Amino acid sequence: MMRTMRGIAPWIMVIVAVSFVGWMVFEVGMDVTGQTSGGIVDEVALVNGRPIDFQTFSVAVRQTTEQQRQAGAPTPSNMTEQRQLEDQVLEQLIQEILLAEEYERRGITVSDEEIRQLLLNAPLPEIQNIEIFQTEGQFDLAKYQRYLTSGADPGFALALEQRYRNELPRIKLMEQVTEDVYVSDAKLWRMFRDRADSATATVVAVVPQVAVDPAAVRITEEDIERYYRDHLDEFERPAQAFLSYVEISRRAAASDSAAALERAQSVRQEIVDGTEFELVAARESADSGNRELGGDLGDVPWGSFVPPFEDAVRAMRPGQISQPVLTPFGYHVIRLEALSDSGFHVRHILIPIELYGDHLEEVDRRADSLDVLAADQDDPTALDSVAAILGLQVGTAPPVYEGARLELGRYLLGDPSIWAFDASSGQTSPVIEADWAYYVFRLDSLVPVGVPPLEEIQREVAIATQREVLLMAARDVADSIVGAARGGATLEQAAAPHGLTAQTVGPFSRVSPSPVLRDTPEAVGAAFGLAPGAVGGPYESEMAFFIIEGVSVQRGDSATFLGQQEALRAELIRQAREARAQLVFSSLRQQADVVDRRAEIRRQLQQAPETGPFPTSPLGF
Repeated sequence: MMRTMRGIAPWIMVIVAVSFVGWMVFEVGMDVTGQTSGGIVDEVALVNGRPIDFQTFSVAVRQTTEQQRQAGAPTPSNMTEQRQLEDQVLEQLIQEILLAEEYERRGITVSDEEIRQLLLNAPLPEIQNIEIFQTEGQFDLAKYQRYLTSGADPGFALALEQRYRNELPRIKLMEQVTEDVYVSDAKLWRMFRDRADSATATVVAVVPQVAVDPAAVRITEEDIERYYRDHLDEFERPAQAFLSYVEISRRAAASDSAAALERAQSVRQEIVDGTEFELVAARESADSGNRELGGDLGDVPWGSFVPPFEDAVRAMRPGQISQPVLTPFGYHVIRLEALSDSGFHVRHILIPIELYGDHLEEVDRRADSLDVLAADQDDPTALDSVAAILGLQVGTAPPVYEGARLELGRYLLGDPSIWAFDASSGQTSPVIEADWAYYVFRLDSLVPVGVPPLEEIQREVAIATQREVLLMAARDVADSIVGAARGGATLEQAAAPHGLTAQTVGPFSRVSPSPVLRDTPEAVGAAFGLAPGAVGGPYESEMAFFIIEGVSVQRGDSATFLGQQEALRAELIRQAREARAQLVFSSLRQQADVVDRRAEIRRQLQQAPETGPFPTSPLGF
C-alpha cells in the first residue's frame, strides 16, 4: 500500500495523459434496461454484450456539458459540435466498462482502509496547491490532515474519497502492466548522445520542380491508366451525399439597423441623463467579454480595433460620451477614459444589428412553418411543397463528403453532413440554424465509399502521374551528382551542371536537426556517420532528394552523461509507462466488441415520435 501511496500523484498524471477523452467523472449507473415500451431500443451501445442505456448516456452528456460550462469552455452550439461531444462521452463510458472488466479479470480491488490511508497521507497535486493547506508557501500535511479529520467540510472528504476510489483501481492496473519497465544504461547513453552529439554537413537538395524542367516531362494515356491501376487506394473517396435545400434568411434588413440605432441612441441618452455608464453596460451591452466589467476595454494600443471605432475615439475628449458608432459588429456607445499617442482606454456598450420587431416575427413565423411542414419528413415532396407555400427556391447543394463540412457559397455548415449520412434517400433534415439563415435539407442520394472511375478523375490522376515521372527524373539527377562527387569532384562542383548549389548546415543534434533536413531522418543519421569529405545519399523526402557530405562531428562528453544519467532514466521510465498504459487502453478498445446503436434509435424515433419514451435528448433526436 505504501508503494501505491508514494506513487499516486505521478500515476494520476499518467492516467490523465493516456485517457481517451481526459478527465470526466459520471455519477450515473450502468443499469441494463433492455427494450422500452413501444419497441424502441434503449441501448445506446453494447460493449462486449453489456448495454450502455440511454439514461446513463444522456446524464453523462449533460454532466460533461455542465463541466465545460463551469470551466468556461465552449459548449456545443450546433449539431456537429454536439455529435463530437457525444462521441467523446460514449468512448469514456466504453472505457469505464472495459476497465471494470479488466479489474475483475485481474482481481484488482480497493479496500476502505486503502482509501483512508491515501486520503490522509497522499494528497493530490491540486490539493497541495490550495492556500489553506500551505505554510509559508509550502504544502503542510498536518494542516491538511487536521482539516480533513475535523468534519468541517464532509462534502470535501466525500469528493476526494470518490476520486481515489475511481482512480486507485486504474493505478493498480498500471502498476501491474508496467512493473517490468526497465531502462538500460546503453539506452540512456543513446538518448544522451542524441541530444549532446552535434554534426555539421554540406547538403545539396534536389527538388524535382527545380532540378527538372516540368515542361520537358511527357506522359501518355497509358502512363495515366497504369498509375491509376497501381494507386487505386490513393484515389479512394469517402461516402458522398447529394442534397437539396430551402433557406430562410436571418440577415438583418434596413429596419433592423434603424431599430439598433434607435436603441443605441436611447442607451446613450439614459447615460447622459445621469445613469452610470457601468450599470447600463452591464444591462445592455452584447459584448460578453467586458459587459460585467461595465464595458471596460482596458488600456489598448492603437490598431487593436476596427478603423471606425478608433476614428471615433481619436475625435473624443476624456469623459465624453460618443454618438452611436457603426462598425461591422453593430453600434457602439463609447466613453473615453484616457487618450495618448500610444493608445487609449475606453468603455463601450455594443448594440448589435439583429432581427427586430415585425421582421423578427416574420422570420420566426416562416421558420416555424418550415419546421412543421418540411423538417424530419420521409416524403421527398415535402421540401418542394413548403418552398411553393413560402415562396422559396429549392437549391442544389454542392456534393459533400462524409466527415467534411458543406460549402454553401462563402458559408460552411457542419450539421448537414452529420445528418445526411444517418438519413435515407428522400428524407428531410431537422431545421438547421445558422447565424445567417434557417435551412432544411433533403437527401437526394448517397454514393458509398469507393474509387471513382478514371474518367471522373482523369485530371487528378494525370497530375499525380506527372509528379511521379518528375520525381523519377529528379532521382536520376541526384544519382548523377552522387556519382560525380564520389568520382573526385567536390559536392559543389558536382551540383553546378544541374543548376544546383551546396550549403553547409549545422552544427545540429539528432533530436534538433537542421530545418533543411528535418523531414529526412536518414539524411540526419548520415550526417553523424559520414567521415569528413565522404558523400552519402541520395536520401528521399516528400519534397526532395538530399545528398550529404560529412564536415565534422562533435561527440557528447561521458562525464556530463554521468551527471545527467538518473534524470534521463526517470524521464525515459515515465515515457515508457505512458506508452505502456496507452497500449493497454488501446488494446482493450481494439479487442472489444462494441455496437453503436445511436443511429438505430434516431431512425426509430423519427418514424414513431409520438410513442418515443424520451424527452428532447442530447442526441439531437
